[in-house]
Amino acid sequence: MTQFTHGHALVIGMGADLPNTVQDAAGLAQLLKDEARCAYPSEQVTLLTGEQATRGAVLSALDALARISDPQATVVVYFSGHGYRVTASLGEFYYLMPFGYDTDRLFDTAIRGDEFTARLRQIPAQKLLVLLDCCHAGGLAKPDPSGLKLAKSPIPPEAAGLLAEGRGRVLIASSQPDELSFAGRPYSAFTLALIEALCGVGASIQDGSVRVSDLAMHAREVVPGRTAGRQHPILNFEQADNFALAFYAAGETQVKGLPFSQPPTIEPEPGAWSSVQVTHIDGDHNIQTNIESVSGATIHITLGGTGPVT
Repeated sequence: MTQFTHGHALVIGMGADLPNTVQDAAGLAQLLKDEARCAYPSEQVTLLTGEQATRGAVLSALDALARISDPQATVVVYFSGHGYRVTASLGEFYYLMPFGYDTDRLFDTAIRGDEFTARLRQIPAQKLLVLLDCCHAGGLAKPDPSGLKLAKSPIPPEAAGLLAEGRGRVLIASSQPDELSFAGRPYSAFTLALIEALCGVGASIQDGSVRVSDLAMHAREVVPGRTAGRQHPILNFEQADNFALAFYAAGETQVKGLPFSQPPTIEPEPGAWSSVQVTHIDGDHNIQTNIESVSGATIHITLGGTGPVT
């Protein structure tokens, strides 16, 4: 087995009101470091999830990528969380929402699209792949900030200019502007497709390498099918080089299979698995609670010592 020596990655799952983004990010990062598959050096893969994925931490990690001195570096930046187009009195702005965002203080707690794109522009690698799994069904913690209009949006508009600057810069996003991204088990529809492609599923050339087109084409093929035609990834790579971004079997040509055993499933509707309301009737009182990130069809809860509720 051989390492993909020049591979570097920043993998972000915001968590908070989108707990499934943590599993998506952790699974992708683990696969990139998998010595039998993608074989990135583990010290060159940075994973930020939940409380670690704040605005400051994300920007610092992007700055670290800008200091890479390897002229042959391949860089993958993955973000799973909220992406919003925000309309205010001063104009329209795009924001990625990291952990700890506050819609009353977006400038200080979220990451503007132009700010994110500027950090990407500073990365010297000639092979840069940006993966955005946004437009999840979950809502913002404060859905109606004063004086602002918010609309889900899959990509920063400023990224289009970045991608036009070089043939080694590619962006793939989870869904179209008028669509939502479906969650799933063990991974969301989009991230599942990425993980499959990184394991060699659908590889255009069986030579041990995963190429940009392998991710793009596999996502375009399987995501709509798994979501009843309601989610279609955005593929911005037509003008880009079809560069190799990882191994799929640590330099060997025979695929190793997927790194999970359970059959993958996708939620029937966006947000269907993010929150389930349970009502427990106790005498004259109805007690309601919300269960986040449900892992199975049967839920057992204890309320006020009255015993399990199913």
